[in-house]
Amino acid sequence: MSKPAIGFIGLGLMGSAMVGRMQDLGYPMTVIANRSREAIDKAVSRGATEVKTAREIAQAADIVMMCMDTSASVESRMLGDDGVIAGLKPGTIVIDFGTSLPGSTKMLATEVEAKGCSYMDAPLGRTPSHAVEGKLNIMSAGDKGVFDKVKPVFEDLGENVFHVGPLGAGHTLKLINNFFAMTTACAMSEAFAMADLAGLPRDKLFEVMSAGPLKSGMMEFIKGHAVDNEILLAFSVANARKDVGYYSQMADEFGAPTIMSGAAKSALGLARSQGWGDKMVPEMVDYFAELFSGKKGA
Repeated sequence: MSKPAIGFIGLGLMGSAMVGRMQDLGYPMTVIANRSREAIDKAVSRGATEVKTAREIAQAADIVMMCMDTSASVESRMLGDDGVIAGLKPGTIVIDFGTSLPGSTKMLATEVEAKGCSYMDAPLGRTPSHAVEGKLNIMSAGDKGVFDKVKPVFEDLGENVFHVGPLGAGHTLKLINNFFAMTTACAMSEAFAMADLAGLPRDKLFEVMSAGPLKSGMMEFIKGHAVDNEILLAFSVANARKDVGYYSQMADEFGAPTIMSGAAKSALGLARSQGWGDKMVPEMVDYFAELFSGKKGA
């Protein structure tokens, strides 16, 4: 059977890995430049068609995929005369693989459905290296019939594919997931830096802590940099701060006090404001170590 034509917006670390995976599997691909030429040029060299506007992406695609950094970025590509919505053909499926605000997702879905098309939120778990191998976790939400239709495509990209509920449920779940993940990452980063201050070897701290119920994949990610000097989690401090901020905003919309997210939001926000935004989350260990450096022996 022929593969559906894909229009892809957002060829960052994750998006470019996904595009490469789909090109390996023979999907017709249309792309648009956003920030960097390198990933676009690579996709085009492998047969993708480059266009100038998001409207042209929609006109060329059976499925429009977006993997962008913020809700504002998604809205900028979806709305307006040159946006995706303006170019949609009836029956097209639009999928947001990023981590967006559920309220924005629902607003855009209303506009897409008015064109006789479908909108899904399908945020991702795992890393770009998993995307290359087709082993992502995909938390998709939206109409179950649309999910069933696009599931074979999801299964080409992901090892664990979930339908988590109605539209917006995917982004809601991902924000809760990332709140927990980034809170854990910041706590473990501080723990390693505090061990430095106390004169405890980092590897010994990890050995003891990971022998009990604290052991987790996120702990392993932070240990990778703190002890082994390897970056195992390619997720920037700026994106982490954005996601925790979105979680806090979502909690505000629910009228719920989010107590636990405050520390992670502050730590990531301070790091970003001091020039660490483009560094990876595991490097928060270095941020805390620098923060504590003046305290040794005090």
